[in-house]
Amino acid sequence: MNRLTKKIVNDLSYQIIGAAIEVHKTLGPGLYEDVYEACVAWELEKLGLAVEYQKQVLVDYKGVQIDTLLRYDLLVEKAVVVELKSVREMHPIFEAQILTYMRLLKVPKGVLINFFCTNIFKEGQKTFVNDLYAALPDE
Repeated sequence: MNRLTKKIVNDLSYQIIGAAIEVHKTLGPGLYEDVYEACVAWELEKLGLAVEYQKQVLVDYKGVQIDTLLRYDLLVEKAVVVELKSVREMHPIFEAQILTYMRLLKVPKGVLINFFCTNIFKEGQKTFVNDLYAALPDE
């Protein structure tokens, strides 16, 4: 992906949520997160997007790259990190988790999606932006 803009990042999150809605519509709730992850990744790759999943997140600690057990679910076009859940109740720790991934991966936007709901668009997704997003040009 070339130079990032708010429009590009917003379009990516729109495509991510659309892919999640398609997967949810096809499979419904009640499956393991890794099933949804593989299907959402497939939908996004079908759109021609670069998708990485389950890659290790290195932590820069005082200038040293530390290997950790942290793994993000999906990273789309190296611009939007996606955290997928399949849980009855969303907890604040999930929001903290995606904000941390955004900071560590240095990406401007994150999308948190819960497949254990009736309607992903209305109740099963939440997007997050950070200072990197605020610094992006509009177009």
